[in-house]
Amino acid sequence: MSQPSPAIPAPASARGPSDAPFYIALIVIGSLYVFLILAMLVADASFTSPKHFWQALQSREIRYAIKLSLISCSLTTLLSVWVAVPIGYLLSRFQFRGKVLLDAILDIPIVLPPLVIGLSLLILFQTPLGKAVEKVLPVTYEIPSVILAQFSVACAFAVRTLRATFEQINPRQEQVALTLGCRRSQAFWLVVFPEARRGLITAATLAWARSLGEFGPILIFSGATRMRTEVLPTSVFLELSVGNIEAAVAVSLLMVIAAVLVLVVIRVFGLEKTLGRPL
Repeated sequence: MSQPSPAIPAPASARGPSDAPFYIALIVIGSLYVFLILAMLVADASFTSPKHFWQALQSREIRYAIKLSLISCSLTTLLSVWVAVPIGYLLSRFQFRGKVLLDAILDIPIVLPPLVIGLSLLILFQTPLGKAVEKVLPVTYEIPSVILAQFSVACAFAVRTLRATFEQINPRQEQVALTLGCRRSQAFWLVVFPEARRGLITAATLAWARSLGEFGPILIFSGATRMRTEVLPTSVFLELSVGNIEAAVAVSLLMVIAAVLVLVVIRVFGLEKTLGRPL
């Protein structure tokens, strides 16, 4: 029996109009947003100078803000991942009454204006429960309030990331472990958790970067007190309030550089080392 001859591709003229205009439109529309981001960064860089950077780093207040930002963002990241792992796992694996409502509640910090979150935290610590906590550990307008304000927003992003991560892991492997005699906790730690390493790093990265840029809740709940609750975003606000625009821009660029370095280093080197293969 003779083999059928391969189909001869139709000439370009017979395939219809070219897709070039479509690709050009995609590139142009996407490039507009990229250009806007780069234009803002270039404008900031052109407004300041290395001298302003050096002066900003020499400031005792800004050095304190850098230190507090690094410490608070790191603690917030640890807390966010620690809380997001069980919530993301439960939402991805189990069906229960009220799941839709719980899912909506977890999205509230994402959709609410940051100032509202800060105001809500401030009111919470004026209630009897909040006052009882304040007697044990002062929170409002203290360093713990900075961490709590960052955590209240960053954790929501970590939850979304880890839920999507767990949903992408095939539950069949976990079921096999259960049939072999593992408890649910053993199946989680031995099978599911190692598979979620990439999502854990992504969630931690997102939580850290989100914490670094948090301003609204901190301004309301923690205040903008020099050498006390001052972090990098509030440093920008304080420098602007006294008309020191050059220092404000210098601090802003420090935040941009820190965020870019963290995102690049963790996503490239951290993920590559974790996965054992290049991205």
